[in-house]
Amino acid sequence: MTLPVTLADIQAAAARIAPHIHKTDMQADTEVPDMIVKCEYRQKTGAFKLRGATNAILSLPAQRRGHGVITASTGNHGRAMAHAAKSLGVPAVVCLSRLVPENKVDAIRELGAEVRIIGASQDDAMAEVARAVATDGMIDIPPFDDRAIVAGQGTLGLEIVKQCPEMNAILIPLSGGGLAAGLAIVIKALRPDARIIGVTMENGAAMAASLRAGHPVDVTESVSLADSLGGGIGLQNKVTFPICAALLDQVILVTEAEIARAIRHLDRQGHRIEGAAAVGHAAVLAGKFHPTGPTVTVLSGGNIDPALHARIMAGANAAETA
Repeated sequence: MTLPVTLADIQAAAARIAPHIHKTDMQADTEVPDMIVKCEYRQKTGAFKLRGATNAILSLPAQRRGHGVITASTGNHGRAMAHAAKSLGVPAVVCLSRLVPENKVDAIRELGAEVRIIGASQDDAMAEVARAVATDGMIDIPPFDDRAIVAGQGTLGLEIVKQCPEMNAILIPLSGGGLAAGLAIVIKALRPDARIIGVTMENGAAMAASLRAGHPVDVTESVSLADSLGGGIGLQNKVTFPICAALLDQVILVTEAEIARAIRHLDRQGHRIEGAAAVGHAAVLAGKFHPTGPTVTVLSGGNIDPALHARIMAGANAAETA
């Protein structure tokens, strides 16, 4: 099967974005044997999304960048695109639903992007993007279903393989599939024996539902500690769904209480991360995945609302935090 993104695409993206991103470190979990965390929440914008957004904008012809870029986001992609656009001198608009936490909205505005709050779901925000592209001539930088985005996210996989060549499994936060698709391409090519596990929340997990159905499906969004994993994958998904369907070995769903427990565990390890970044550890701590050798979890973002983090650390249950 020919996939829409190749290892060569990802290697080219790595060279393209190298001056614009941090290489993030990896650390062992001192409480859970065989667990190693990739600290991508220490990226410039607090999440892995900067890789894909930077690659996507740099892949545009210079004359097209002047039209401005627009995207829909659950927060981290919008912040990444705002940062990349500002550094490259490109006008940017970010469309968000009302479910996006206020701290993420404020961070995008602070980077100079125009923010549009549209509806109660990512699908509503994506409809505004389609309108602006059709009527205003702006260029859509999708949050995940795009070859340049997937190639950019895949550069994280190149770092992981180099830093942990003995890895035998990786647990990846799974939402629209940009991160999971990019990492899976790299790992299947360079470490074919390693298991690739997508992990997501039980509530409104669009990619998980789509993989079960065998084709992209709509889901109803709901509030979750893993807010960055919300949103649909698009019924016309052409990039991330086929890659995830072909390359993921397993998908695990975790509860809100399990996510909260993982956030507290990782905080004890010195990692203040958001719910979406905790889902890999949530699966392990809940006994839903059992490491049998060096196992990497991707701490994909650290942009958690401070008040929410405080409530979780105080021991609030899922109903009180979500």
